[in-house]
Amino acid sequence: MNRRQFAALSVWAVVTCLGAIACSQANESTDATGNTLADDAAPSAETVNLTISVAASVQDAMKKVQAAYQAAAPNVTITYNFGSSGSLAQQIAQGAPSDIFLSASQKWMDDLTENGQILDGSRQNLLQNAMVLIVPAENAQVADFQDLEAGAVDKVAIGEPESVPAGRYAKEVLTTLNLFDGLQSQLVFTKDVRQVLSYVETGNVDAGLVYATDAMTSEQVQVVASAPPETHAPIVYPIAVVNDSANQDAAQAFVDFLTTDTTIAIFQEHGFSMAESRE
Repeated sequence: MNRRQFAALSVWAVVTCLGAIACSQANESTDATGNTLADDAAPSAETVNLTISVAASVQDAMKKVQAAYQAAAPNVTITYNFGSSGSLAQQIAQGAPSDIFLSASQKWMDDLTENGQILDGSRQNLLQNAMVLIVPAENAQVADFQDLEAGAVDKVAIGEPESVPAGRYAKEVLTTLNLFDGLQSQLVFTKDVRQVLSYVETGNVDAGLVYATDAMTSEQVQVVASAPPETHAPIVYPIAVVNDSANQDAAQAFVDFLTTDTTIAIFQEHGFSMAESRE
């Protein structure tokens, strides 16, 4: 082999080697890109923690909603904060962590909205309820609201009107029926509507005014009268995303879930009706 043939062979070997290296790098790049694209197409779901402030009267329904939602969105962990709407609103106003507020009163949602603490465009009316008069299951002394005036009871429980929406509605009912002033010495005020129910169940009071949905949860009480709708303001539950939420998109997704057929069925099972108007 002469020098010229040897040089040509050497050049050919180098070119071949470089080509192989380039192809290898291209394949590696393609593989890496393919893997990246695959990862982008099916990213791992980000874990989200939602804290939801919920009026006490909705707690049983919302616990079922929680199970349904977490089956559909297992990456979302839901923590509820149940209480009176007034107390919850005050907590949010003072900076307590909360992503969503479900209130039993427009008043408290209005207050937070006016203070800029509700995310624009997220507020909507969700549920409706009714007020009823309940007594212990064994009590046969009270059959109507007017029996309260007749002195058939010693104590009547209602929520604190200044902070408990059910208490405010109860006061409106009793005032419209001309009973409130005469019952002043007999009224027992509670921190939320569930405490009214508990007091009636245990016999600590003779009667109480609660939401129809709360009365449905207990076999230890009986409903003796329903408050005529014209005796109180409409009982509407608004819901909204809190402006300071760090998970606004996830919070809105949960709010949207509350108007699906699955969730509507849960609410109706617990005696709620859906709000006639979302606004």
